[in-house]
Amino acid sequence: MSQVKDLIEQLFPASGAANGSGGGPGRPTQPTGPGAGKIAILAGALLLAWTAMSSFYTVQPEERAVVKRFGRVIGITDPGLHFKLPLGLDAVQLVATERVLKQEFGFRTEDSSPSERTRYVDQDFPSESLMLTGDLNIIQVEWVVQYRIGDPIRYLYGMREPTGTLRDLSESVMRRVVGNRIGSEVLTIGRVEIANTARDEIQAAMDKYDNGIRIITVELQDVVPPPLVQPAFNEVNEARQELERMINEATMQANQEIPRARGTANRIVSEAEGYATERVNRSLGEAARFTAVLSEYRSVPEVTRSRLYLETLTEALPQVGSVLIVQENQIPPLPLLNLPGAQRALNLEASR
Repeated sequence: MSQVKDLIEQLFPASGAANGSGGGPGRPTQPTGPGAGKIAILAGALLLAWTAMSSFYTVQPEERAVVKRFGRVIGITDPGLHFKLPLGLDAVQLVATERVLKQEFGFRTEDSSPSERTRYVDQDFPSESLMLTGDLNIIQVEWVVQYRIGDPIRYLYGMREPTGTLRDLSESVMRRVVGNRIGSEVLTIGRVEIANTARDEIQAAMDKYDNGIRIITVELQDVVPPPLVQPAFNEVNEARQELERMINEATMQANQEIPRARGTANRIVSEAEGYATERVNRSLGEAARFTAVLSEYRSVPEVTRSRLYLETLTEALPQVGSVLIVQENQIPPLPLLNLPGAQRALNLEASR
């Protein structure tokens, strides 16, 4: 109301001076004439427009509005068009509660549109990135803390500078977590564990301060040695990679040779067992055959002896070949025995 009154008082004296009328000494100049009515109408229209414009406010989908009346918080409104008391009676503060915010440490990115490529500021921040590990090695750590405003009221009024507190606390926690580990672990296998530990500890501190900030994630962007020792670190890293490669090759060769040797051993054992089984069965068969022949021999010795004799000749004579009987002092050989015919005769005799 005081602002509207001051505006009217500034307009009316100026109008009265233009019409040549005014009050006495010590009294304000009062506007008279047809110009004063126009100015009053204009002032009323301006006052009405300002009242109408200050009676509504819009909250974007990613925001929440904290409404204060005479300096006291009366509520939080959701996205959309809302009404409030005009003329500064209600004040509105918009807080981006659905937007993922971030704090960068050791580097900075330039503002760009979503379609553009991320651009980094060509500047180092050694006071943030250089850290001392547990084995007294200096490494350069760059990380990002992503967070979201969970409670707009606590974020605005629970702490004077919540983002500054978040930044200082994040740097302190990261230095402590890195300082509790050796340099090789920080540079290689410990990055995920470091990020998770830092996230949990930062969130615990934010809950203790009750400033409405919710930590989403902590990501280690770049963890490298300082530039002065970078060549030496690269050599050490290459040596470690070569060691791992040789170990992997040896493990692969062992995985190939050991099953192959086991397969060969199993094959030899199986062949030996099969051969042993065959010899045993053959021996058992020969023993059974001999027992049967002995039983027949005891029954009819002459017949059995003749049959064995003929069977032996049947098996032996085909392997001998031609048999020649040569008389003494006779040069050309005289074939007296036709072995194929003799074999047929023996077979015929054996069948009888």
